[in-house]
Amino acid sequence: MKYGTVNSLKSPRFAGIKTFMRMESARVLEDIDFAVVGIPFDTCATYRAGARFGPASVREMSSLAAKPYNPSLEVDIFQECSGVDYGDLGSVPGYVEESFQVIQEEIQELFAHGVIPIAIGGDHSVTLPELRACSSVYGPVVLVHFDAHYDTISQYFGKPYSHGTPFYHAAKEGLVDTSASVQLGIREGLYGAEDKENSANLGYLSLTASQMRKMSLEEVIDIICERTRGKKVFLTFDIDFLDPAFAPGTGTPVPGGFSTWEALELVRGLKELDIVGYDLVEMAPAFDGNGITSIAAAGLIQEFMSHIAWRKKNGKLGNAD
Repeated sequence: MKYGTVNSLKSPRFAGIKTFMRMESARVLEDIDFAVVGIPFDTCATYRAGARFGPASVREMSSLAAKPYNPSLEVDIFQECSGVDYGDLGSVPGYVEESFQVIQEEIQELFAHGVIPIAIGGDHSVTLPELRACSSVYGPVVLVHFDAHYDTISQYFGKPYSHGTPFYHAAKEGLVDTSASVQLGIREGLYGAEDKENSANLGYLSLTASQMRKMSLEEVIDIICERTRGKKVFLTFDIDFLDPAFAPGTGTPVPGGFSTWEALELVRGLKELDIVGYDLVEMAPAFDGNGITSIAAAGLIQEFMSHIAWRKKNGKLGNAD
């Protein structure tokens, strides 16, 4: 059986249940290449909470993106692939470790069946249980991390887990191969000078927004592709990689970011990477009055889906060559 989406030339896009891109809602593990999953958890947010409502908001606005042909990659997602909206993963609101356990166990089923999860957060802490699940199946993976923040401090208020700590713990737990991982778009203010060295000390290559601005997009793409060559990759995209002018609906916006167009071009340039999991996090609709952030998020996730279709069309799905 092949799963796809509603034909919006036959059914208007404002109608129907709001699944992502109007895909079928199904908790299945067979006969699918990818599954869009919501992770509505934001207990680890340190400033403006609300990303728990991100999955619902992105799904609603994704009906605008419910056109399966990607002209830039010259691929029709559902001609090549079978995919579903898997629904939301569970959590225990207010309880971090317990929620991480639930998230890890539920998403691990997708990885174990060779399905590529495309998760919608949720604050960025949810990437840690995703990586725990991913690593249990594939071993340490390479991280390609789009963000305004390093997210590599060791603790927050004396506690190990916040949305600013996931990639410290991912490195320390051996979930990621930091020697081939890359962080992109960093431009945050820091609590102290030592925080600038956290990622480097863990082995990550970090390209700040300032450094990237002195390069062409093609040069940035080349660096990512060369560093991750031959590796299995997990791509995580914090929506605050975008400038607040393009993505105001997030908990910790930072000025000086990138446009939606630049982000899409960078993501498209990574189509050949052997990406086994994706997420997009920190979409907080309460701060997104006109829906612009949800629209950007939906467009980026559509590009993730197009990646998978392009690799399948070109015989590269599951190939790290």
